[in-house]
Amino acid sequence: MNANAPLAIATILSVVLSSAGTSATLAADAPAVQLKVGVANPTMLAETQAINHVRIALDGIQPTEQRLRAPVNVTLVIDRSGSMQGHKIEQAKQAAIAAVQRLNDQDIVSVVLYNAGVEVLVPSTKATDRATIIQKIQSIRAGGGTALFAGVSRGAAEVRKFLRDDSVNRVILLSDGHANVGPSSPGDLESLGRSLIKEGISVSTLGLGASYNEDLMSQLASAASGNHVFVEDADYLVEVFNREFDDLMSVIANSVEIRVDLGAGVRPVRVLNTHARIEGRRVQIPLAQLYAGQQRYFIVEVEVDAKAAKRPLPLADVTVAFNDLIRDRAAKLHDRVSVHFSTSPDEVSRATDWETKAFCSVQIITERNREATAMRDAGQVQQAKQLLEDNAKELRVLAVKCKDNNVLVVVPELVRNSDANTLQALNIEDDRNWSRSRKVMREYQNAVEQQQTYSAPNR
Repeated sequence: MNANAPLAIATILSVVLSSAGTSATLAADAPAVQLKVGVANPTMLAETQAINHVRIALDGIQPTEQRLRAPVNVTLVIDRSGSMQGHKIEQAKQAAIAAVQRLNDQDIVSVVLYNAGVEVLVPSTKATDRATIIQKIQSIRAGGGTALFAGVSRGAAEVRKFLRDDSVNRVILLSDGHANVGPSSPGDLESLGRSLIKEGISVSTLGLGASYNEDLMSQLASAASGNHVFVEDADYLVEVFNREFDDLMSVIANSVEIRVDLGAGVRPVRVLNTHARIEGRRVQIPLAQLYAGQQRYFIVEVEVDAKAAKRPLPLADVTVAFNDLIRDRAAKLHDRVSVHFSTSPDEVSRATDWETKAFCSVQIITERNREATAMRDAGQVQQAKQLLEDNAKELRVLAVKCKDNNVLVVVPELVRNSDANTLQALNIEDDRNWSRSRKVMREYQNAVEQQQTYSAPNR
């Protein structure tokens, strides 16, 4: 086994995340978000019933001029259980202090501590007296159990006190252990995350060290439209908090609601790796916020009944509503796609939208990466390794096809994700380091699914 493989995976993850942005800039009166809708197979085989994929891409525009950022309404939820004693809690305090120092008088901040119980150290307040807030943070001591669910719930309650449409509303959770007081399953925390995102509150989770529950932490972040980071070394906590606050302070749109209305003869199957509401032929996808320079995309899998289709067939009508924090107003975008039909398989193949197909494949492969983790947990080591190797090969083949069709923009993304699966396949047989490798895999999966803007510093 390659001893440097876990480090290499982390490095690839960092590069994958850094490629997620866009260089688009803001025109004079343009909205802060751009919308592009594509379909993997714009031409489908006639007289058949087949699966297709719609990609909905949102580009967060990079403002061309200096501007006042949107106010931040944030709660720091800090684990102070017994396992955090010593260096961990000291570094957590330094990270929290560094975060508070970046706030200004328009921002709202609160600090919630939890062990076997929950304490509101700093009730939700304007960050005008940062010196007093920092003094309170310096007084934190560790000891006791881990009431994680209650800590996040109370943190959300503090955010809720000053919840506004024109603010960036977030809970940042730091924990180094498993929840052992109160609700403690990944499903419990996922449900909490889903309920918070409906209110416009996102949750980012920072897992510290080797003992935290990565399933619980990653599912909470995914459900609540936040970041999830595996912070292996407490010495990096300040840097990770700074990167998280870089995100907070670059939000250009929030309360994003994507609505997809599918045409007659089109059935929604699922939204890949994303929590969505499906009712009849309508799909609704919530998103807490979009950052400047970020691209977020969502893949809607649909089944098309070509037998009942008119030609061409309206496939998807997409509307995106959001709060434009640059223009300080509500905004709405609209786009639609259709599909054509042919009796020629060659014509269907030639019409492939390779860019859309590539991003769809990345999400499908990431779903299989999760399956590989489950296989490894069940003791199916060789099957998990084979699946990861197959993932890597499939992405490499697709990269060559994109290059052959002169769709070069997606080739680096495909290659990087291929390399990540290859390196994970190398690590998956190592029993001694499986706990660590599993955390790296969960971080990677969440980052690709959420198109996260940053990862932990190189380990």
